Amino acid sequence: MKKITMSFIFGYIFLLMTACTSANNDIPEDTPDPEPTETEFISAVDISSLPEILESNPTFYDTDGTTEDMLTILKDNGVNTIRLRLWVNPANGHCGFDEVKQFAQTLRTYNFKIWLTVHYSDTWADPSQQVIPAAWENDTMAELLTHVQDYTSSIINQIDPDYIQVGNEINSGFMHPMGNISSNTDQFITLLTTATSTVRTLAPDTKIILHYAGLEGADWFFNQVTDIDYDFIGLSYYPIWHGTSLTNVESTITQLGTTYNKKVLIAETAYPFTLGWNDWTNNIVGQDDQLILPDYPASPEGQKNFITAIKTILTNNENGQGFCYWGAELVAWKGIEATDGSSWENQAIFNFDNEALPVISSFTQE
Repeated sequence: MKKITMSFIFGYIFLLMTACTSANNDIPEDTPDPEPTETEFISAVDISSLPEILESNPTFYDTDGTTEDMLTILKDNGVNTIRLRLWVNPANGHCGFDEVKQFAQTLRTYNFKIWLTVHYSDTWADPSQQVIPAAWENDTMAELLTHVQDYTSSIINQIDPDYIQVGNEINSGFMHPMGNISSNTDQFITLLTTATSTVRTLAPDTKIILHYAGLEGADWFFNQVTDIDYDFIGLSYYPIWHGTSLTNVESTITQLGTTYNKKVLIAETAYPFTLGWNDWTNNIVGQDDQLILPDYPASPEGQKNFITAIKTILTNNENGQGFCYWGAELVAWKGIEATDGSSWENQAIFNFDNEALPVISSFTQE
């Protein structure tokens, strides 16, 4: 090993000091901090089941009848963000970590932004069920917090989403019973804080969304989470469950955005282009009394006009940040006689021949 002399050390320190002084002299004393960049208006679709659907080798068509892959059709028609659900250990692997990570990498090659909706569950999480992952169900609170922190860290480090939803439709909290907002409020806040602070620490530019299903009760919910560090309020709005008044949608966005000083997203919405069906699986929407009539019939134009109205409400509202169409991909991919197929094929944005519907033009930014 070469002997290091004191003169060498002092000489090295001198060179470092000289370089630092020279670098500092190049920076004006009154250099302002960079202005924060505005997040673009989000025109999103949730296509979480597409990797599974593609296993059946379907063919999709653009509005002009051209055969094209779905991602190209979406990109060419103004979609700028893809929303994906993420389950911890799903039974069949779909929407699990590995699939979502790989799909997100594919989506980035199309230059889509990635919006993850992290369920913190092995299956569907919504106001009626928030089932803790099976691998965590016997955890103490301390162990659960560690799992949440480690899992969230892995999401940020390996998938690196542009937007992350901490929980899905968490009206009642998440990871029950420990994270039940009614019976274990403090633990719910602690779990939520652990997840959001992990995101902030590892990815300060990633936008954090808190997601509530519906309009009624939203003010109460977001008042419970005022101490949480997050960016966007996310709301689900489906007329079948949340009322048929678009005026109420608009006033709720204004009230929440103003009260909590947050931008607001319609994180989930959809509308039927028909009341018919394309498989033998019962559809969720199939009756006139589930629609907004006469303005928005179950027709291709009615579907388009409904989504255009949602988009207009958000673009005209200073608190509006964007919208996401849920189940855009859910064609009847298991076959016309499937009883376990799609309950949403009449609300996809592709018709029963897998042709892009007029609604797709609503995603383009003027």
